[in-house]
Parts: sequence; structure tokens; C-alpha cells
Amino acid sequence: MTSTQQKIIKNKLGLLNLAEELGNVSRACKVMGYSRDTFYRYKQAVDEGGVEALVDRSRRKPNFRNRVAQEIEEAILELALDDPAFGQVRVANELHKRGYSISGAGVRGVWMRHGLQTFKLRLKALEKKVADEGILLTEGQIQALERKKLDDETFGEIETEHPGYLGSQDTFYVGTIKGVGRIYQQTFVDTYSKVAFAKLYTAKTAITAADLLNDRVLPFLEAKGGQLLRVLTDRGTEYCGRVDEHPYQLFLAINDIDHTRTKVKSPQTNGICERFHKTILQEFYQVTFRKKLYSTLEELQTDLDAWLVWYNDERTHQGKMCCGRTPMATFEDGMKIWAERSIGEVAA
Repeated sequence: MTSTQQKIIKNKLGLLNLAEELGNVSRACKVMGYSRDTFYRYKQAVDEGGVEALVDRSRRKPNFRNRVAQEIEEAILELALDDPAFGQVRVANELHKRGYSISGAGVRGVWMRHGLQTFKLRLKALEKKVADEGILLTEGQIQALERKKLDDETFGEIETEHPGYLGSQDTFYVGTIKGVGRIYQQTFVDTYSKVAFAKLYTAKTAITAADLLNDRVLPFLEAKGGQLLRVLTDRGTEYCGRVDEHPYQLFLAINDIDHTRTKVKSPQTNGICERFHKTILQEFYQVTFRKKLYSTLEELQTDLDAWLVWYNDERTHQGKMCCGRTPMATFEDGMKIWAERSIGEVAA
């Protein structure tokens, strides 16, 4: 019973109890602001159905005369999974070809009743059906699911199965220090655990991009028994170039690391790094530059390394996989789960 319903019952019971205490129905109705007719209706309801009968019952009955016919509704639901990319007008036109009379608004009404009103919701329903029934997908369904995967990556929803499965790398401009010059930060974030690495440089080049992986990321993963399988970057010159000449591309090839580039004109595709950059700017750089004057790059790197230890080992994270754990705890748990799954697959 909701709080509103409880309040309604309390008021009605108050009228009945007051009348009993006063021994005068008219006086109780006058005090409470009810009519005698209302009092006797409440009393009859309690006598016949108990206290629960005092809850207001809706007198409105559903009118099914204008509801879409069952066969049309089934056809709409079938099309929602067969062609999830179709909009409501397109679905209505397809049904017109089959001899059904339905408007785009009518199609949307059916979608709303079944939780299919957006393309993403229809794709989720299709994925569930595939998982439950193991059906073979049509070409249109495959294209729709691939489009969803691309859109998810565009808005930062990255497919990642275990630590090291996919790393996100980006360049962050820190600022200028007198006597040092421009400072750039190479950033790497494991998309599964959100464990982050960062190293400072005075130039933004392919050499510095590869150095972060070689100096910080790969040694860490190797020590933990992991491996970097794929890295996601934007299309900056420090990451992209001719495979046989570009230092970063050569480094990835030597270490057997796949390279995925962000969608053109969609920097938010690398949203995990972008979100980390916002965090490190607000929680480290904007604070430390107000507390201390730096004269060397090494001095700033030392404080950055200390902050990263805190970020990875102590700061809780609300990411999809972290769920309130620290990035390092998420990494270690993920490695255990992946190792158990791999052993199970080998045994099978």
C-alpha cells in the first residue's frame, strides 16, 4: 500500500472514530468537513470489506475499442525485431503493403506498451532474443547490431571483456612551465578496470606515444600476467601514419597489438580518456599548480606518479566494471575471473 493510500485511509478512519467518540454523527461530520451521506458510505465500506475497502477505486474502465487489433500488434512486434532500424512511419508503410491500416502514431503506441520505442531498446530486445533462442540473424539485423556497436563506442560505451582487452590512449596538453616550455601528457586507461598511466613530455610525437606503452603499460601488464590486445586512439599524427615508417605503428606491430582509431570528427569516441583528463585536471593539476611552483619536468612527474598511485589504489570508481571498487581492485578481480574462464574453456 502506498503512502498516499495510507493517508486516505487515515483520514476516513478519523471520521468514523470521531463519530464513535462523540456519539454524534452530525457533529463529527461538521468537524471533519464531510457530509452524513459520505460518513455512511465509509461505514458501509468498512463493514463489508474492512479497512482496505476505504482505498479509492478507479471507476474508469479501459476502453479497448480504439486499441490496435491483435494481429496488427503482433506484426508490429515482429517487425521491431526483424528490422529494428525502421522508424514508426516506415513500419506503418510496410504494414500498409500487407493490407493493415495503421498510422505511425499507432505503431509508436504499440512500441510504448512493450518498451520498444527507441532504436536502442529494439536492439536490446533483439540481442536478448538471439541469446535466448540462438536464432540466425538476417543481413538487416546484423547491420543494425553493428550500427549499435559503433554508436555505443561513439558515446563511450566500449566493449571490453577483461583487463588488457582494450586500452584507450590520448594526448593531454598540460600547459607551459617557465624554463621548461610546453608540457604534454601521454595518457593510457585500461577500459575494463580504469587503471590509468600518465607520463609527461615536452613534445607530442609518435616516439612519446610509444614510450608510454613501452615504459609504463606493457611492463605493468607483463608483471600482472596480462597482455595488451588492442589500443584505441584518435587520429592524431602521433598515433597514425604509414605502418612501415611510423614509430608508434611499428611499436604496435612488433608487440602484436591491434590498433583501432576513433570515428572521424567524433572525439567523444575516446570518452574514457576524455573523462580521465577531466578528473586529473580538476583533482590534480588545478590543485597542485596552486600549491607549488615547478621548475622541472621531473619534479612534476614525481607528484603526478604519487597522485596516480592514489587514483589507482585508493580512489573508488563508479565505472561500469568498478561499481564502487578502486581501479586496481577491479583489475585484479578481472584478471582472476578471466583466468578461471580461460581454464574452463581449455578444459572444455
